[in-house]
Order: sequence, then C-alpha cells, then structure tokens
Amino acid sequence: MVHALGLSDRLVGTAFLDAQVVEPYAAAQQGKPYTADLPQREALLAANPDFVLAGYNNVFTTTGDESISTRADLAALGVQSWINAPLCPSADGLSDEAIDPAQVSMETVYADLRSLGRVLGAQQRSEELVAELQAKVATVQERVAGKERPQVAILLNDDDGSYRVASGIDFGTRVLEMAGAENAFGDLTERRHVAVSKEELIARDPDVILTSTCCDASYTVADGEPDVQQIRADPALAGSTAVREGRVYPFLFADRAAGIRAPYAAERVADLVHPE
Repeated sequence: MVHALGLSDRLVGTAFLDAQVVEPYAAAQQGKPYTADLPQREALLAANPDFVLAGYNNVFTTTGDESISTRADLAALGVQSWINAPLCPSADGLSDEAIDPAQVSMETVYADLRSLGRVLGAQQRSEELVAELQAKVATVQERVAGKERPQVAILLNDDDGSYRVASGIDFGTRVLEMAGAENAFGDLTERRHVAVSKEELIARDPDVILTSTCCDASYTVADGEPDVQQIRADPALAGSTAVREGRVYPFLFADRAAGIRAPYAAERVADLVHPE
C-alpha cells in the first residue's frame, strides 16, 4: 500500500511478505531493507520509525514469535501504528477471530486506502489509486458479465497430504466473484479455512482448483507449481473434473487477501476460468 501511494521513499524497513510485491510496484520494493521474519521490539525501535503499518493484527501483542508490542506501548514511545481494516480488531492485541471477514469487500479496501492517504499526506494519490482499482475491477466484471460461473475450489495443501479450503467468508470468495466464478465451498462460513476430506472434494467436484501457495517474499505464481503437481498426483483426486481436465492452477495466498492485489488477482482468475 505504501508503494502504491507513492511513498516508497519513506520506508525504513519491510518484513514478513507472503509473496513478491505485485508487479506495478515490485520495482519500488527493490533495495528497501527487508527481513523475512518480523523484527523483535528492540530491532523495530532501532530503525527509529514514526509509523508502523501492518497487514494483520497479531503483531501488536506482547507475546508470541510474531509480535512486536502493543499499539498502546508503541504510541507511548511516539510511534503511531496502523492495521488494515479487514483485520483491525476492536481492542489492542485481539486476534483476527474478533473480525467478521464476511463483511469485508473491495469497498473496505478503498476506504482503507483513502484513510491511509489522509494520515500519510497522500490524499490525492489515494483517490487516484482507488479510481485505478475500481476501473480494473469494472473491466473484469464487464468481461465476464452474463457468462456461466464455474465452481472453483481454493485449496491449501497441508504437509500430511490433507487439504483445507478457503470458505465462503474468505476474501478469496470475493476475488472469485469479481472474476465471474463461484466458490465451490462458499456455503462453509464458520471460519476462513476449513479442513475437508478428499471424499468431500470429489463430491463437490469443482470445475477449477486453485492453490493457495505461501509464504515467501520471493514467491510468484510460478512457485505454486509444486502444489499443483501434488494435487494432480493425488490418486484420490484423479477422477475429479478439475484434475481430469487439467484445470488445476497455481495461485498465491497473498492474492486472496483484502488489499490492492485483489483486482489483479481477479483479472488473472478471469483469464483462467473464462479463457475464451
């Protein structure tokens, strides 16, 4: 978001990215200080930041390997902070279980960009950025309007050979909808990731399967190919429509997050599910 707002020169450090910065802003990330792990509180303060921007709220706690301190603690030291609205809790230190992801839409993302633009003195650029993203979404939606909406499963490959799916309340569902598709597991709404049996996958028989490859700052879509091959090689899924017809595609976890990547992700998904 900082790169997209044209404020790359203000970045004193970045950390814990799930994938490469999306292409229009990838060059701006080059040369910026980066650490694969979240910095501890002392290391963070050593960079002397005025402002800390986080994509999720678990970093603002006093315990755990993925935490730097509470927002109140940082504020007492003169360091302001921001959590993107889709994962901003009602109280300091709460996990994202306190958030209702079903209420998150692209309008949430646009409001975030406008608010952050005001805070960082980039209001005009934030309005331009919102307009650019809205136009991209509109172009995708116009292209797929009236077409049959295929059933798509976003699959997380677990180390033990089992699978989880992105549920109906996951923002990946919004990406699929923008792209003219439906989440084959959209009726599951208890949590964002739901463990499902292979029998359930076969029974639902999605037209298309997308991976949910994560997490490294070097990752591009191509890094999802091992996950694709694992799914294709699973004998239990050999008879499924997506596997049989060669419609299992690499997809990034980062591309199903509520943020500026989503319109680009919707554009790519539309290319996959509506190739004609």
